[in-house]
Amino acid sequence: MTSNTTTAAVQAYTMGNGDWLRLLLLSLLWGGSFFFAEVAVETIPPLTLAWARVGLAALALVLIMAALGHLKGAGAWPWGSLLAMGLLNNVIPFSLIFWGQSGIESGLASILNATAPFWSVALGAWVIRSEPITAKRACGLLLGLAGVILLIGPDALSGLGEGVWFQLAVLAAALSYAFAGIWGRRLRALSPWQAAGGQLICSTLLLAPIALFIDRPWTLPPPDSAALASVLGLALLSTALAYLLFFRILRDAGPTNLLLVTLLIPPSAILLGSLFLGERFGLFEVGGLVLILSGLAAIDGRAIRYLSRCFNN
Repeated sequence: MTSNTTTAAVQAYTMGNGDWLRLLLLSLLWGGSFFFAEVAVETIPPLTLAWARVGLAALALVLIMAALGHLKGAGAWPWGSLLAMGLLNNVIPFSLIFWGQSGIESGLASILNATAPFWSVALGAWVIRSEPITAKRACGLLLGLAGVILLIGPDALSGLGEGVWFQLAVLAAALSYAFAGIWGRRLRALSPWQAAGGQLICSTLLLAPIALFIDRPWTLPPPDSAALASVLGLALLSTALAYLLFFRILRDAGPTNLLLVTLLIPPSAILLGSLFLGERFGLFEVGGLVLILSGLAAIDGRAIRYLSRCFNN
């Protein structure tokens, strides 16, 4: 790839104010999914919960898209690419993370999941050669990851090295998300509605036989009202709405910038827990949040350029 082409690709993926706002909202939606899942998983097995999550989200989007006329020409959509996207973005990471969390603490799993932007940077620079690694981006990612570790608590790293296969499963899930972000470029011709709806339809079809075979949900007692409400929250807010934002950010800002959301999900979850569940938000949390925001500011670059101009004047 020529230098001109590389420059154009990098410029096309500059984060604007709207992209940052959408990224923040996406982190809140996915951070909030921990609340819904915590309630629902008490009475609904994980794979069945994942299937219900994507299935209800797909149904909601299809109904809305039909009303708005977004389903026209659906037969010509790139269903093979959408199927691969559903596999990389939902089926593989959901399954690996569920299994990984059965053997390691959720804090360590969150830290391992937050490595997704690093995988995306590596893939972008060395595999598809579209987004070169810059010192600014590398420093920003390291600051962000350090912030996630501090936010969740350094004690979460105490289990590092124990349960290696469970840890590798979560790392593989993060790698799958990175591949999904890059694969999603093939869906640029689709609107965010079409890409989100198509991916969720495919994910539902892929997860159905797995959930039915392993969980046998028809043998389980019916979930209570709190679990059902949580499933609806997961499906409509943390999946349907979230993936509309996901594909809009992917189209406008690129896969590496999109996966910065994994750095924002832990602080979003902890902040929501502090506001609505009375959970702790102490010095470690504040320090971690400052590091994460500093890393994102370094990646964005505008704050640094502004401060530089102020000091030079």
